[in-house]
Amino acid sequence: MRSKLFLSIMVAAVSAGAINVRAQASPASEKHPFTYDDFIAVRSTAPIAMSPDGKLILHDIVFRGQKGPFQHEYHVMAVSGEGDRKLELPEHFRPSGFATEDELFGTLPVNGQAQLAIVPLDPAKPARILALPTGIESAAISPDGSRFAVLANPRTKDPLAGVHQVIEPGETSLYVIGADGNGGAWWCPALRNITQIAWSPDGSQIAVVSASPKLGHHDVRTQIEMCSSSGPKRVAEIANATAGLAWADGGKTLVFASTSTPVLTPDHLWTVPASGGTAVDRTPNESGSIIDVLNDSRGRVWLNVHHGVHTTVEEFRDGKVQPGFEWPDGVPSEPVFPRKESAPDVLVFGVADPTHAANIAVAHGSDLERITHEGDDALAKVNFGEVRVVNWTAKDGIRLEGILTFPADYQPGQKRPFVVLPHGGPESNDVLRLDNFSRIVAGLGYVVLQPEYRGSTGFGSDFLAAIYQHFGDRAYSDVDSATDFAIAQGWADPNRLAIFGWSAGGFMTSWTVTQTRRYKAAIEGAGITDWLSFIPTSDVQQVDFDARMQELDPKPMLQFSAVMYADKVTTPLLILHGAADIRVPTFQGLEFYALLAERGKTVRMVTYPGSPHFPVLVEQQKDVFKEVGDWLK
Repeated sequence: MRSKLFLSIMVAAVSAGAINVRAQASPASEKHPFTYDDFIAVRSTAPIAMSPDGKLILHDIVFRGQKGPFQHEYHVMAVSGEGDRKLELPEHFRPSGFATEDELFGTLPVNGQAQLAIVPLDPAKPARILALPTGIESAAISPDGSRFAVLANPRTKDPLAGVHQVIEPGETSLYVIGADGNGGAWWCPALRNITQIAWSPDGSQIAVVSASPKLGHHDVRTQIEMCSSSGPKRVAEIANATAGLAWADGGKTLVFASTSTPVLTPDHLWTVPASGGTAVDRTPNESGSIIDVLNDSRGRVWLNVHHGVHTTVEEFRDGKVQPGFEWPDGVPSEPVFPRKESAPDVLVFGVADPTHAANIAVAHGSDLERITHEGDDALAKVNFGEVRVVNWTAKDGIRLEGILTFPADYQPGQKRPFVVLPHGGPESNDVLRLDNFSRIVAGLGYVVLQPEYRGSTGFGSDFLAAIYQHFGDRAYSDVDSATDFAIAQGWADPNRLAIFGWSAGGFMTSWTVTQTRRYKAAIEGAGITDWLSFIPTSDVQQVDFDARMQELDPKPMLQFSAVMYADKVTTPLLILHGAADIRVPTFQGLEFYALLAERGKTVRMVTYPGSPHFPVLVEQQKDVFKEVGDWLK
């Protein structure tokens, strides 16, 4: 999925219809509602890679201290989950996979630049650095393990970089080097905007995806090339964005996700002959959203598919999408697997659900068996409220879905203070996982509803594309109908309503308070308030909201800009924003704050020094939720 705004991580894999998720029963007196301190205490883990022989799983355990960024511990364990051990790796090394059975590869900062490093599992042995003058972005190892394909900036370092910064489109090219550090060379140097690569099954060439950069382009176009040491060969040109890249049919076909809609989020499966030709939509009647594609060492093609708020990992085989894997009442990730085709046929997944942290499961046939239990000890002390997947009909007849979270002490028939929590993206969706926003707010005693408004993934192309030029009317109407639904069901006290959202959800918050007075409190995190200035200044393309040229007529960009309606606001508004945000530049919040303040509105703005789109420091994240709790009180 293209990372645009504050996106959900992934979606849940459950059967269709309403579901209820409850924590295991234990004495309520021994438990407490979920708080930010619980969030800090919970450890989680995710699989990174498997050893080439299929015997070891490399996984990343994430945990938090009281200050600073999240911490990482890298472990290896057997496929059974036994023999887990922490690795002693160089500080700041970030592993990407196995170079050999007893070596990892990844990135290691050298003089402030990320470089390709090969690090032995045995800490007594030295690491090797394969350095480039401007560092690297990422690396992928060939199927036989003999070479690395490295994505890196081909430009020479600016000698005045400490004095000035030249604003120009970024560049990324392909460098191929032997695993022994020899034979390094730029492949296909004319390709300078590469976004994704995939080694061919025989390791002789690399499929390369290039996309038009944001600066200097008002549209998005994607090219697929076949790249080898002798140069590139054009395979296809796609008049939109793509996601994922896989080889199929023994290397005869390339598979990827893309779309034919005005929005830039891929949602269908496409194929093109590896020799070149016209790309074909293989799922024209897809009722969900195919958002990622990858293949394993056996040539199988795996798809991450959103079905409403549910997710499955499915297989593309014999020209058709076939059933694959799901995690009951929870979320599966795409699989990791051994690099060698001769290794055992093992698939490893990340899994999570609303009452458990992210963990690891291994496939046995079509079933998944969870083999790790990170976070269970901390969460055993938490009294979780019920989570439901709910459906209702919007004001114009559109069928909608959402995730409802109750406070732990909720009793049927109670009308409780209510928060509607629209997600970011906006071309994303909410998921059945341990969602920190909804759980912490529910822990304060609020009923929380996360609506999947038009523009969300998982409901087909028409639903996804309906947000184009209509974020402020169709999507707004959907979010507002979620509040109507909660009131009608008797969950929400109509006199104690609030709205809270981040990024695209922050836009929805800022826009909502200009359109209605029904909410008693509102919290906008890093939200868009002025489309006229936002679309050209965000660090990624945002023309999937509206691609019209603003100088020809600025009215379309202003019609859904909250800054144009500042005098209409009566709801007390809290604005939270990272001071170093380049996805939704910080001035978006500051502009709205200044206009509200000079009009005498009840408004507070808090920024977080050095913070990007969402704070990465634990103490800043804790302050976000303190501000939220205090404002709601």
